[in-house]
Amino acid sequence: MEAPPSTNKLKQQEFTLASVTDLSSSSSSSPSPSSAVATFSCVNEVTELRFQESESAHGFTFDLSSTQLFKLGPLQFICVSHNSDSVKEDAFSRGVVIKFSDEKESKEFCDSFEEWRKDSVGKGSSLPNGTVSDGKSKFDNKIEAASAKMYFHYYGQLLHQQNMLQDYVRTGTYHAAVMENRSDFAGRVVVDVGAGSGILSMFAALAGAKHVYAVEASEMADYARKLIAGNPLLAERITVIKGKIEDIELPEKADVLISEPMGTLLVNERMLETYVIARDRFLSPNGKMFPTVGRIHMAPFSDELLFMEMANKALFWQQQNYYGVDLTPLYASAHQGYFSQPVVDAFDPRLLVAPPMFHVIDFTQMKEEQFYEIDVPLKFTASVCGRVHGLACWFDVLFDGSTVQRWFTTAPGAPTTHWYQIRCVLSQPIHVMAGQELTGRLHLVAHSAQSYTINLTLSAKMWGPGANQGGILQTSSCKLDLKEPYYRMSQPQVYPVAQETPAQPQDIQIQSDDLEELELLQQNANAQL
Repeated sequence: MEAPPSTNKLKQQEFTLASVTDLSSSSSSSPSPSSAVATFSCVNEVTELRFQESESAHGFTFDLSSTQLFKLGPLQFICVSHNSDSVKEDAFSRGVVIKFSDEKESKEFCDSFEEWRKDSVGKGSSLPNGTVSDGKSKFDNKIEAASAKMYFHYYGQLLHQQNMLQDYVRTGTYHAAVMENRSDFAGRVVVDVGAGSGILSMFAALAGAKHVYAVEASEMADYARKLIAGNPLLAERITVIKGKIEDIELPEKADVLISEPMGTLLVNERMLETYVIARDRFLSPNGKMFPTVGRIHMAPFSDELLFMEMANKALFWQQQNYYGVDLTPLYASAHQGYFSQPVVDAFDPRLLVAPPMFHVIDFTQMKEEQFYEIDVPLKFTASVCGRVHGLACWFDVLFDGSTVQRWFTTAPGAPTTHWYQIRCVLSQPIHVMAGQELTGRLHLVAHSAQSYTINLTLSAKMWGPGANQGGILQTSSCKLDLKEPYYRMSQPQVYPVAQETPAQPQDIQIQSDDLEELELLQQNANAQL
């Protein structure tokens, strides 16, 4: 007869380690590794993993129900355990780095760890409210699996990492922000959120970081390990952890978070939510965040060529005799579909018809839930006469260092980045006169495909005598999916002189805190091409 399932059905196992290094030592000096024995056992119905140093009586025990194991290499792992006695949600009682002499022993240890841990938590983890965990992480609960799979596959490819690395404005600004603020990194613990190739982790190490934890969920983590290992002077202070920020554990708190979480319109891909989750889980009080603040800039624009291009795409569906078939029943749907795509390109800032406004997102204060729905009231005063074809948007971020405050911008007219700018095109343009007020609303609603639904409304108020009595003259609105943009071009289009352009466009100022430095970056980028 089979014995009923129990937590002590596994026999005690021992493994010899080449070394074990205690990461949670309060000593300021580097902990010294020593050989040890790792033992899996069950004591009083609790499955444990105990590390006993060979040359001393010193040892420490992990409760396997709250322990995680991360692979650093074929022979090296990091093991961390939750502190069940602490009132702090993210406190940890122990963190160790273990190393084996050969891969066979290493593999057998991993297999045993999984078996013992599965036995320990097989009936579900008891949560503070008495419920049982469904085994899905916070990330998995809000992001659909197909989107996550495509997202991590995309960023797991070197060609896409190369595209970002070759954005010299982006990479150069991050390098400058770190190196100009060495005092924020020297001797500090740094967490790189979504490390990708590990370039930002290496910047932090170059600036003197005590240790950097490079957290990357995609297959790019393996490439990052290889790249970092090829830079041995930096590698000894960088640990690559493959996993999601929402799921992994770290043996210590961070003094600095560094990340490149920005997407199109700043918020696309919903990586900013992961960034603030990392802040809440791992950042020490008064810790630094690079970047610190983001701003979404918005301004109405007039672009007759773009509008005609968008409208003409749907003309294909106006054919009444396409190989004997009438396509016109789908014309309205096709027309609506083209105008539901945000346009991603670099445009001439002279196309703006009003000075821009901006919406601030403070990464040090913003709560994760506040990213689920972002509502921005719009108010502009037209500087010129013309037709408003929609709303142009771009972003900038601030690296608020202790020594230097550096801005990075994607503004039109500034050096082009791989983000370009984004424009929401109205299917019904609005006519405005110089001095006329435009109001409206930009409403962003997050969805499970790691992006946002954009709802835009623009209205032109009464202009001229009696305008102070209020009233709306024209209103136009559109609904767009930020997940499905139209990538139009890589550089601003040259517009013919004959096109009606706003009068004296040079009077409209683009907000940029560092245009001279950005021009220098553009010159450097051009010199490398």
